[in-house]
Amino acid sequence: MRAQQARRKLSQSKTDPLSSAALRARVLSALARREHSRHELEQKFLPFSESAQSLAEILDSLQQQGLLSDARFAQSVARIRGARFGVRRIAFELQQKGVTEHHAASVIDQLTQTESDRLREVWKKKFGSAPDSFEQAARQQRFLQQRGFSPSLIRDFFRQLSRS
Repeated sequence: MRAQQARRKLSQSKTDPLSSAALRARVLSALARREHSRHELEQKFLPFSESAQSLAEILDSLQQQGLLSDARFAQSVARIRGARFGVRRIAFELQQKGVTEHHAASVIDQLTQTESDRLREVWKKKFGSAPDSFEQAARQQRFLQQRGFSPSLIRDFFRQLSRS
């Protein structure tokens, strides 16, 4: 019964625009679960709003109150993703989420300072031992590149690894 009511409510909300108060409540609910970028919220809630202008007013209000912040979103992404991914991948994700270069640059600068340590930890967790063959080394390097670590940093890491 509840599932039917939820589906009915969802299908109704897709056809009828929400009032400003209801839209604001949904946006706040999304922000309560996790940080979002402004661009992300615009994409997510535009279908539910009466107009793009009304949604922009709600988001502007939330930014002025400090409840919505692209800088805080960028910090959150860096904190959550930083332990597993390299700077290139995180920078790409921030760009996809619509974070301005200004906000992304400060986070990327912080991540760049610790990237070699993070690369070492990711490698150690996944592989743990030096590769025995060229094929294994290539596989490990591809893995690290897919995680967003720079090729030059990976190359330097494997040179150090081979010397040890």
